[in-house]
Amino acid sequence: MKKNFIKSSLLILSIAFISSCEKKQDLEPTDDGKEFRFINLMVSDEKTNQVSIISPKDGKVLNFEAKFPKSAVYTTESGRFGGLVHRDFNFVEHFDTGFEGHGDHVDVKGTPKWAALIGDSNKPTHYGSHGDEIVTFNDGDGSMSMARESDLHQNGMKMQTIPTGNVAHHGAMARFSNGYYAVTHKDGSIAGTLPERVKIISKSGTVIAQSTIQTKGIHGNNSNGKVALFGSASGILVIEESGNQRLIKYPETYGASWFGTILHSEPNDKFYGYSSALGVFEIDVKADKIIPIFESKDIMQCKLDKSGNKVVVLLHNGDLKVFDLKTRNLLKEGNIGTNTTKEETQKPTMEATDRFAYIVLSKTGEVQQFDLKTMTTTQKIKVSSTPYRIAVLGSELNKKGDD
Repeated sequence: MKKNFIKSSLLILSIAFISSCEKKQDLEPTDDGKEFRFINLMVSDEKTNQVSIISPKDGKVLNFEAKFPKSAVYTTESGRFGGLVHRDFNFVEHFDTGFEGHGDHVDVKGTPKWAALIGDSNKPTHYGSHGDEIVTFNDGDGSMSMARESDLHQNGMKMQTIPTGNVAHHGAMARFSNGYYAVTHKDGSIAGTLPERVKIISKSGTVIAQSTIQTKGIHGNNSNGKVALFGSASGILVIEESGNQRLIKYPETYGASWFGTILHSEPNDKFYGYSSALGVFEIDVKADKIIPIFESKDIMQCKLDKSGNKVVVLLHNGDLKVFDLKTRNLLKEGNIGTNTTKEETQKPTMEATDRFAYIVLSKTGEVQQFDLKTMTTTQKIKVSSTPYRIAVLGSELNKKGDD
């Protein structure tokens, strides 16, 4: 009797184990070493209206016609939509991959297509996405424009204007979790198009907190929802959602160089500063410290991977270095096989996922897929004659909702 009970128990456990494995396999399809199934690349062209949507897992390319050429391209926070900013044509449009991520799987909503909503502001330049919200800063008049992802397929819809009380300048904005915005402001204390100050406004344009710090020029910013960082010639300008402002001073050894790009890693909730004249550095906001990750004056591209766990650095000589953001240690290094002089006007641009770096090769009309584990080129995908900018869309997932 006892033996029969043990046998029955073992049988039940075996069935449960097999069932568990089957469920796990359903949720996590076998990893074949290729790119995730629901990752797309969006590549604009410098001279034509062609936009290429690439599925790097199988190398397939779909070509679409944008409204204008030479667009800057971005991805919304959800990953489903790509934003195309035509600054010189005062126009913003969006592309829908149809990939709606849900944590452990992706639902496919229709076929890849253009969204209906547009933006027609004055020189839209800086693009941001937070939750369901999409915002541009418009250099032509210093205003902002806002839309929601949920409205992108509403026919006749346009991005709405947020008045800022600004004059025209090369500005930027960051959104706080409370719905307010930190937005640059030009007071005219320095020559040129760069702003000197940052204030906080509401969606109606009402000033919530005035600027308390004047800098010698601002460029580059990022936010974690509670605090926003702006790169400036006077130091790193820290703006808290409460309105408090302070500067993190640069080391004296930096001289006149400063961070014109600020990055943020969501998994680590840490900020990073980048300058082609200095290198890549972690910014410790709590301790007001700047910690080197990689110091160099030869960086051509510096990007966080899509997961936000690594920073990928591409040098002019083709060297590619991958650093772990938690430890700041070098993980891998190799060479993409392409050398670029600093004098070249159209240099390769790059984005990265957890598994691969993608480099736009404008001279050959290709996108190079470079494996971040083996540090080798896995494929070169032909796009247009003069590819310009690249964005990574979709989700780093393989499981489809109805599989």
